[in-house]
Amino acid sequence: MNIKKDILEAIGRTPLVRLNRVVPPKSAEVVVKCEYVNPGGSVKDRMAMFIVQRAMETGKLKPGGVIVENTSGNTGAGLALIAAVYGCKLILTMPDKMSQEKINTLRAFGAKVVVTPTNVPADHPDSYYETAKRLARETPGAFYVNQYHNPVNIEAHYKLTAPELYEDLGGKADALIIGVGTGGSISGIGRYFKEHSPKTQIIGVDPIGSVYYDLFKTGKMPKPHVYKVEGIGEDMICAALDMSVIDDMYQVTDADCFLTARRLAREEGLFVGGSSGGAAHVALEVARKLGPGKRVAALFPDHGDRYLSKMFNDEWMRVNGFFDDDTEPTAADILKGKDGLVIWADATQSLLEVSTMLREKGISQVPVRDTSGALCGTVSERKILTALVSGTSPQMKVASIAEGGLPVLHPQTNIGKVNESLLSNSAVLVGTAPEVDAIEGILTRIDIIEYLEQHRP
Repeated sequence: MNIKKDILEAIGRTPLVRLNRVVPPKSAEVVVKCEYVNPGGSVKDRMAMFIVQRAMETGKLKPGGVIVENTSGNTGAGLALIAAVYGCKLILTMPDKMSQEKINTLRAFGAKVVVTPTNVPADHPDSYYETAKRLARETPGAFYVNQYHNPVNIEAHYKLTAPELYEDLGGKADALIIGVGTGGSISGIGRYFKEHSPKTQIIGVDPIGSVYYDLFKTGKMPKPHVYKVEGIGEDMICAALDMSVIDDMYQVTDADCFLTARRLAREEGLFVGGSSGGAAHVALEVARKLGPGKRVAALFPDHGDRYLSKMFNDEWMRVNGFFDDDTEPTAADILKGKDGLVIWADATQSLLEVSTMLREKGISQVPVRDTSGALCGTVSERKILTALVSGTSPQMKVASIAEGGLPVLHPQTNIGKVNESLLSNSAVLVGTAPEVDAIEGILTRIDIIEYLEQHRP
């Protein structure tokens, strides 16, 4: 019999699988370490278990104590398993760009999940790093995992992941492709292979918008910006990253990650997340360069079931502009047939001034912007009329009657979704963000009708 004493004994011994249909002709062999079959669904199970067990051995975490950590989801899932088995409480902080599946999974294990804003600096009090630190300080007996700066993160992969991968490969790999998040996996595996297989090239994968690629190539800290792929990349330097063991680093786009991951599911039967898609994208590129007779190995960190509402959702992919070959008309297509200039009302304008503008422009409503240039609502001729009839002064500022802002749809939103929004709104704004300078136009029901009359006789 082979009975595990608990679910934690099932961590590790993940399969190494050869890619076939997605590999171009005259390429090196490509094999992938399927870390997503760990019981918690990712490579982070290994590190989470190692760090928690070390904390319990050293007395930093007491039986039944509280574990606190900031996570993009995967470390949280591993910690959730461990907390359940050891009877610990778990508090996690997570950026709001992460999928709802991840949040729901963590809460299903009984974890308390605190969602924080994504687009703030790492040292901002509201970031998920700083929020976790604060919660750890305020919670009696809490143990803060601190995966981004904990050297035990590297040690975990050096002692657990790397020897297993080396054994699976028979010590033979010309290149190892590993996404860079906290840095623990590529650092631990990289150190081990530098000692046991120094000819193996260690290659990192970093999304555009993260800081690692520029730091590696130039040594200078770039300004980070938001990207959509989860689990790789960072906006700060992590102490759990040892760049000295990395030989090269490639950048990937969100589209590289998502579209490759979708191919892996449909052509290889591997249901993986976007970070695995990024690793596969780079692995295939490196395999083409190396050619036949060589071997490229890649680490696939997590499972695709955490992204069903995102990269595996066709509508989400379409709205976010990742389906370039889609023939369905989009909001951007409809805007092309009309004057794309958005007419704005300023919050400081009077009802009289705005009603005059509506009459002169031949429109029935306008979005309203505040003194900082941000969208703060919308006002219609019907709303102005109602206010005037009720005795409101024509000199009253329009901000006093502005209603909730119009929905802002991405330019790649398809016509069906635009129509859905117009069923409950008199108009929609089209742009990449709610800021005024990111708004490209405004659409109403008549715009949809005119477009269809012209393009679908």
